[in-house]
Amino acid sequence: MTIGSRNSWADWASCIPPLTHTTTREPSPDPAATATRLARADLAGPYMLYETGDGVWHFAAGPAASLTADATTVTAHCAGHTWTSPTGGQPLAAFADALSALRPTGGHPRHYYGWAAFELAHLLHADPAAAGDRPLLHALVPSLEVTLTDRGTTIRAVDETWTRKIADLLTEPAIAHSAQDAPAPVGRDTAETTIATGTTAYGHAVSRTVADIRTGLLEKAVLSRKVPLPDGRRPDFPATYLAGRRANTPARSYLLDLGGYRAAGFSPETVLEVAADGRLSTQPLAGTRALGGDPVENGRLRAELLSDPKEIHEHAVSVRLAWDEVAAVCRPGSVAVEEFMTVKPRGSVQHLASRVAGRLRPECGPWDAFASLFPAITATGVSKRAALQALARHERGPRELYGGAMFRGGTDGELDAALVLRTLLGSGEEVWLRAGAGITPQSDPEREIEETCEKLRSIAPHLRFNQP
Repeated sequence: MTIGSRNSWADWASCIPPLTHTTTREPSPDPAATATRLARADLAGPYMLYETGDGVWHFAAGPAASLTADATTVTAHCAGHTWTSPTGGQPLAAFADALSALRPTGGHPRHYYGWAAFELAHLLHADPAAAGDRPLLHALVPSLEVTLTDRGTTIRAVDETWTRKIADLLTEPAIAHSAQDAPAPVGRDTAETTIATGTTAYGHAVSRTVADIRTGLLEKAVLSRKVPLPDGRRPDFPATYLAGRRANTPARSYLLDLGGYRAAGFSPETVLEVAADGRLSTQPLAGTRALGGDPVENGRLRAELLSDPKEIHEHAVSVRLAWDEVAAVCRPGSVAVEEFMTVKPRGSVQHLASRVAGRLRPECGPWDAFASLFPAITATGVSKRAALQALARHERGPRELYGGAMFRGGTDGELDAALVLRTLLGSGEEVWLRAGAGITPQSDPEREIEETCEKLRSIAPHLRFNQP
């Protein structure tokens, strides 16, 4: 079935079964472990676990409906039916139009979960041809949603069978892996060898990017390097997520098998947070030093971070552009920098962090804000257009999800999107890590290489592999 106008998305939305069955239970003493257990249970095919910043874990599974957009077409599925519509070269707008057809159920907002690939940025800011022909956006409207908080566990599903099944699963005692079956942790030497992959080529790319900046082509670029995992090793994504979450202090975390990708990640920052009342905020992080087990050394590095001209300049540039992007969709006079250059611990590193906030204009919705802020300035550079062109010259291959976003949104106007960094990624038989650093005129290749290594240590030591 093909549709040709936004109003026709109502046919798709009306096909989606409501979450009419709800049950509540006592709070989980270990929500990260409980959410991971739900992911491992293989309940209903595609799933996504998303931890928000207020200590709440959301688990969504079973595609009541799905929505996918590439550069030319939006495709929706529900109950064995397919709807398609041309994007007119604006996949994000077409994607948002389809989602706007969703309606609340049972007095509760209807939620959707998904991802945005970094290559969407080329359609928003640079060369549309560079976006490629792979999906750029994907969303799941779940048949089952479990929310874990310190006040209780809420289960919502399309039928009572699912609520009973989840309640029974949560009642059963957790069964620990035997030593023989437990996922194997990566050794320290293996982790460090993996982290060091491709550093020489990356150093050369840093030098070329610095030359671009000094000739005036751009002000800053966030240059990244891909780190493939050794052939033949099969990572256990849920076990990696749980081990990594124990060791990290992320702004957001996520675990998913959705839309052709698997991921386990610990995002240090959000692309944007939109509340139902129209409050918008974003949290740019730029400027990095290592964070280890020695408090004295951590303090020394913190002081160094706060006084380093290169790091301060990089951070200030990011905050300046974040202000402009927030102001583009917010009411005049409402934009403010609520934090400036605080230091946030994020696993194996500490970052300079700021928060820019405002109130959305009446005519702007959460996806208008997403269009203004995506991709995060801290994953691209300044200007975004020039930085994207530099990344196309100096990085090898597409980023795919890296530097993109994981998101959770709702019919009440909320949208929470995490920047995809510090993430184990998989697609087909390929599994990889990726990390980057902000390149400015003052950048030294050796220091930028070390910064990528520091960031990779937020996840590489916590990889867990299935036994051969």
